[in-house]
Amino acid sequence: MAEFTYVREMDIDADPARVHALINDFRNWQQWSPWEDLDPDLQREYSGPAQGVGSHYAWRGNKKAGEGAMEITESNPARIDIKLSFLKPWKARNDVSFAIEPTGNGGAGSHVAWRMTGENKGMAAVFARMFNMDKMLGKDFEKGLARLKSAAES
Repeated sequence: MAEFTYVREMDIDADPARVHALINDFRNWQQWSPWEDLDPDLQREYSGPAQGVGSHYAWRGNKKAGEGAMEITESNPARIDIKLSFLKPWKARNDVSFAIEPTGNGGAGSHVAWRMTGENKGMAAVFARMFNMDKMLGKDFEKGLARLKSAAES
């Protein structure tokens, strides 16, 4: 099975605490996630704490949005770790992390690294052999980071 890591990074002119809050509460993801607008009728379910460790988000949507769930497994000012489970269009289990570091602007800015790791298995492995997943998913990460930047800086 082919292990993978996809990473994109961006500097954001906002306090790290502001950036952290936008990621640490799944309800805020509607402001910046690149996948939230794939289905205007996306069904969302939130459970557990409103934010931080144990917070859970499940979605079900059209063929583009698919179906899956996320759970925050670690949260501190410098990092948020998430367990990501896809159910449709195929099953997969990945680890996602957001590293948030203050920049040299007196702590008023943030450097964010969005990382996803996992293994390509089954249909995901076939798909990964046919397409450049780093390029495809990288575009989504870049779009999401640009939206995160916009939300954090507004």
